[in-house]
Amino acid sequence: MKFQFSEKKVKLPGNVHAYAEKKVMKLARFFEEDAQALIVFSVEKNRNNVELTVHGAGTWFRAHESTSDMFASIDAAVATIEGQIRKNKTRLAKRLKQGAFTRTVQEETSFTPEPAEEELNIVRIKTFPFKSMTREEAVLQMNLLEHNFFAFRDEDNGGSYAVVYRRNDGGYGLIDDSE
Repeated sequence: MKFQFSEKKVKLPGNVHAYAEKKVMKLARFFEEDAQALIVFSVEKNRNNVELTVHGAGTWFRAHESTSDMFASIDAAVATIEGQIRKNKTRLAKRLKQGAFTRTVQEETSFTPEPAEEELNIVRIKTFPFKSMTREEAVLQMNLLEHNFFAFRDEDNGGSYAVVYRRNDGGYGLIDDSE
């Protein structure tokens, strides 16, 4: 697994990076060797934040944890991603490393039950024609409908499919189909 570290508004000693690498390596058994892990450390309002993003087998896993201790935030982020993997293990089994879910002797003695995997039920299907419009028109349409996203054909990009969405910071984002 390849590691990349980033620090925002904080300068951490090397032992924090080493600890994070050691803890994230526990996830390596689920991925092939070419997996990548990006760990972003930050401090805001006396809270130690860790954002862990793991990319492997064509799938992205992301966890963001905030505690009063950086080491606890690292532990929580790794546990969150491991929980995501375990929760969706039957859907991910084909993508992840062979034998990733075989139990070891240490896991066999664990008394914690594995979480039940929830079904992905599509409860509503809506069809509509993708109208060709500018990005500004799409944002306006999204706001008029009071939706968080809006799909359209982007006139600004040769009619390719695109989605505008409302970001948590109040801005807007664009996902387009250009390759």
